[in-house]
Amino acid sequence: MASDVDAYAGTEGAVARRDLAVRAAVEQGLVGPAEGDRPLVCLLDVAGIRSAAAALTEAFATALPPGTPVLHAFAVKAAPLVPVLALLADAGLGCEVASPGELALARAAGLPAERIVLDSPAKTTAELREALDLGIAVNADNHQELRRLDGLLAAGRGAGVGRGSPIGVRVNPQIGAGAIEALSTATATSKFGIGLRDPGARERLLEAFAERPWLTRLHTHSGSQGVPLDLIAQGVREVHALAEEINAAALRRTGRRQIDTLDIGGGLPVDFGSDSKVPTYTDYVGALRDAVPALFDGSYGLVTEFGRSLLAKHGLVVARVEYTKTTGGRPVALTHAGVQLATRTVYAPAAWPVRILPYDAKGAPRTGEPVAQDVAGPACFAGDLLATARRLPLLEPGDLIAVPDTGAYFFTAHYGYNSLPRPAVYGFTVTTDSEVHFALVRPAQTPTDLITESGGPFRDALL
Repeated sequence: MASDVDAYAGTEGAVARRDLAVRAAVEQGLVGPAEGDRPLVCLLDVAGIRSAAAALTEAFATALPPGTPVLHAFAVKAAPLVPVLALLADAGLGCEVASPGELALARAAGLPAERIVLDSPAKTTAELREALDLGIAVNADNHQELRRLDGLLAAGRGAGVGRGSPIGVRVNPQIGAGAIEALSTATATSKFGIGLRDPGARERLLEAFAERPWLTRLHTHSGSQGVPLDLIAQGVREVHALAEEINAAALRRTGRRQIDTLDIGGGLPVDFGSDSKVPTYTDYVGALRDAVPALFDGSYGLVTEFGRSLLAKHGLVVARVEYTKTTGGRPVALTHAGVQLATRTVYAPAAWPVRILPYDAKGAPRTGEPVAQDVAGPACFAGDLLATARRLPLLEPGDLIAVPDTGAYFFTAHYGYNSLPRPAVYGFTVTTDSEVHFALVRPAQTPTDLITESGGPFRDALL
């Protein structure tokens, strides 16, 4: 049976796959009518995820000399689902983890130590010890963490003793914020890394590397949603310049370069306003080549840490319209998709708007005269709205809404307001003859699961 990659390539193919998947989800009972118990399902486009991973890999491979070491480590926080991590690993990617839980997920997905990078601003001694014992790459966040690593390495754990974890330092180029302040990691007061423009910071970093020959990496993450490419590239340029300065000092001191790898993070923005997949990874590489051409001369290995840009465009929330009403002269559609999935959209709608795609009860795209209406979620507070005064064909009970571009940070980062359960997640593939096949990625959370999570087994603990 042929793959959907052959029949449904490109943006138009992705839209066609999406429509087929919604109809098939209804026909196969993944989401259903009002008398059923499946008012909500989340879908992942397997072919789309593979194509994103291939585009990332190709963009860097064509720009670098053959043989340049490159690790594309997926940011697990964007989609902490073991089958997704395994799919990306099969496509050649690694994992960037920022907690013991994310490390456990990466290992459960079968990722080897050499394809995992540990980042976090608050690593415990136990976390560091585990990473060093396993041989996982570590990016230290600050000077106190470096001293903690000094103690672990002196005790014979990890780099230079055991399996040899590559160890680096995260720096903040302090280049300024993008359009979303809360996501901007390279501001003057960002909590991440060591600020390069603080008085004396650069000199202290040079000393730290001179005192620790086992420090062989520099890390920065200047990108995120709302940050333009030229600003991201400026941050990478600052870190490359610092690496050159550290290596020049090491050459004078020891006759050898010290830093061999630059971890340039991720943060490629996503267009949530259309089906467009711009900027592309080729655009990103082009911006880097313009800003710091020496990054691509092969003198440094590279690590990237993309998340949202790999998964967002390939996820879809499908929810039933349970009721409709008119209040204050405006129609309102009450659905089962809200703050538990689109948390950022509900609390910061201006920064995180989503599209609403209307379908009828059979999963066919809905047509009709657009009417301004609100699309609300199921949570018990007034602000649980996916869209306000959105012009759509007038929705009716039993219709479906689909929220695209939700593959990262939406249904994979559940918010348990009102004890709303985690929805089921399925991956789907489409064959050349338009058959849709679903694979369960995560089952829906049951009432029993919720009771256990909420201390049910310890009911009498406080009596």
